[in-house]
Amino acid sequence: MALTACGQEDQTAAAAAPPPGQAPAVQNAAPAAAARSESRAFRDWRATCDNTNDCVAFGPASEGTGWVRVGSAPGPDGARTVTVGFWPSGGDGLTGPVTLTLDGRRHVAAAIAGDHDPLGAAEVRPADAAVVASALAAGQTLTLAGAGETVPISLSGAAAAMLWIDERQGRLDTTTALVRKGTRPASSVPGAAPAPQVIPAPPIAQTGFGDTGQTLPAALEAVAAVKACRAEIGETAMGDQIMSARLDASTELWAVPCFAGAYNIGHDWYLTGPGGRNPRAVSLASATGESGPGTINGGYDPETRTISAFSKGRGIGDCGTASTWTWTGSAFVLSAESSMGECWGVPADFWPTTWRTR
Repeated sequence: MALTACGQEDQTAAAAAPPPGQAPAVQNAAPAAAARSESRAFRDWRATCDNTNDCVAFGPASEGTGWVRVGSAPGPDGARTVTVGFWPSGGDGLTGPVTLTLDGRRHVAAAIAGDHDPLGAAEVRPADAAVVASALAAGQTLTLAGAGETVPISLSGAAAAMLWIDERQGRLDTTTALVRKGTRPASSVPGAAPAPQVIPAPPIAQTGFGDTGQTLPAALEAVAAVKACRAEIGETAMGDQIMSARLDASTELWAVPCFAGAYNIGHDWYLTGPGGRNPRAVSLASATGESGPGTINGGYDPETRTISAFSKGRGIGDCGTASTWTWTGSAFVLSAESSMGECWGVPADFWPTTWRTR
């Protein structure tokens, strides 16, 4: 899995309209209306729209100490959200409200309940979110104040990021536009692009399989790529983290540990016949259309029939990529992905979605 390095400019990433994975396992409706996942950089701001045209834009504080997130759901009645967060120097995170001062005008964001590592977050009232989002696009200065501290947020690129979202969602010159409002009615805005349907195979008993006490079958050990993995990870405790599962009566799943770092462990995944016979690498697609057999911090859940991975850009887990692939009975198909390319202290709950299914 490729991970955008912290501070690197986001590059435009486009996937083909059909969802990543095997075609027989995925059902698309209205393919002519399908969208592609895409991310772009606009000066200091970043914007991402997923394959349904659900979009978000992010702006940073100085030195990665905070952020503002504008969400725009697709369709004529698509809701707007404005969420903020920053990391007070005390290190305890946000637990109370945050005041946004935008060109001298104050707006209050209420703390969002729950554990949002690595820090808390706050949200502007839904009734005010659209107005605040448009004001951000037109604004000159923004500060966030909370926990006794104030941090400035850059608005350089905010207007361009939200204009791109308006264009992507078909809102230009409509009453619902964030930037270039017009007289066209909301009813002229197209609906969400269809999310592909991914149907998991029924669960199956896992007696003898799991993520502890597993030994690679001889046929799998003999694969050249597996030998390279075993040599790379060496005689370490991580080298024992072999995982296995039964997918059906004639198919097994094996995860081979390939590398380990301070906060990431990588596995390559293989499908085999009973007893590890006839091994072949699993193809795990990303929203960009790239594919490979590897995951970072991956695991298999036999109840949901999914491989999940959480590739961290740094130890606190505020940037990286989170992905899920579903076993359909013939292949693992990408069923969810979110990604944050900048290490700005954004909890994974608020990362932009890059791929979604139903």
